[in-house]
Amino acid sequence: MEENVRSIPRPLVRLNQWFIFLSVVLTWVTGFHWILAIPLLAGLMGLLFSFNPLMRIGKVFLRKAPSEYVPEEWDQQQFNQTIAVICLGGGLISFYAGWTIAAYVFTIMVAAASFVAILGFCIGCFIRFQWKRYMYKRSIGRA
Repeated sequence: MEENVRSIPRPLVRLNQWFIFLSVVLTWVTGFHWILAIPLLAGLMGLLFSFNPLMRIGKVFLRKAPSEYVPEEWDQQQFNQTIAVICLGGGLISFYAGWTIAAYVFTIMVAAASFVAILGFCIGCFIRFQWKRYMYKRSIGRA
């Protein structure tokens, strides 16, 4: 029995990771905190409406059919995007509230996670795996 797993082509996931990373760095360099709103809104649209405008634009530039690229699991990417949206939102709110330390903590976390993912290790994937493992072990303990 073949199960159809929803996926996203890796180049689009990488595009999103680079966009988040570069947006955060640009925010730090320029001091224009509103820049964080751009990846935040794109991420929220992806989570709420399954429509990330950045990925939709990036899809136009794919040279092959989306199914010909290495797939990234859609559910995992939604989990990762949720973490990114929380950190971007926390950073943006903190910058405007004058909570500089909190703003940098949030933005450093999302920048580090996106850059490490670009390098090949997905922190969100690790967190989700550990959570699922914990829940499984917990369910067995109750059986």
